[in-house]
Amino acid sequence: MALDAPDLATLSSWARAVAPHVGCVKVGLEAFCRDGHRSVEAARQAAGESGHPDISVFLDLKLHDIPATVAGAARSVAPLAPTYLTVHASGGPEMIAAAVEALPDTRVTAVTVLTSLDQAITEQLGISGSPSEIVARWARLAVDAGARALVCSPKEVADLRAVVSSDVHLITPGIRPAGADANDQRRAAAPSQALSDGSDLLVIGRPITGQPDPGAAAAALAQECRKP
Repeated sequence: MALDAPDLATLSSWARAVAPHVGCVKVGLEAFCRDGHRSVEAARQAAGESGHPDISVFLDLKLHDIPATVAGAARSVAPLAPTYLTVHASGGPEMIAAAVEALPDTRVTAVTVLTSLDQAITEQLGISGSPSEIVARWARLAVDAGARALVCSPKEVADLRAVVSSDVHLITPGIRPAGADANDQRRAAAPSQALSDGSDLLVIGRPITGQPDPGAAAAALAQECRKP
């Protein structure tokens, strides 16, 4: 569940509502840039109030800088003990390895090609190959550098699942239930399809937070994910 909330009170309210139905809460740039460590602490506290104090935290900061700076940033969030911390795969193997060394108890998670990008945009950026080819290339480099999780769109998850070991978690944003607005996601899929293709963790935000009752929306999606 992506806690991309406009303020700390809303973040806490969403976390409290969805905690019984989700396995992990994601704190991203919007909340972390505004509220810092308090954003993660508030999410954990709210989940605990719902009876889920051990909920996993996905700290989605998408670090991308020289290795020394990324290592320092990773060390700065070590007290939060996130289950996942994202870095950009395009930062290169040395940068990823620096994050892994700085935060060994966290699954450093390499973001491949953002789900808001398609081939027309990657070509404008001068990156050769289709999105799926870029994802595969960057994923191999990231795993070899020590990443223990990868972020890819649902369109690439089946191909990656076939080539990376089962202990590498595949995380898929761009999840949209049937009938939901795609928003800015260009490479999206339904929850059942992503799970069938081998995703370990689905990232879902606006299809839940955009509903009048986020808790009920999360419960409905959880039920959909449990269907055979």
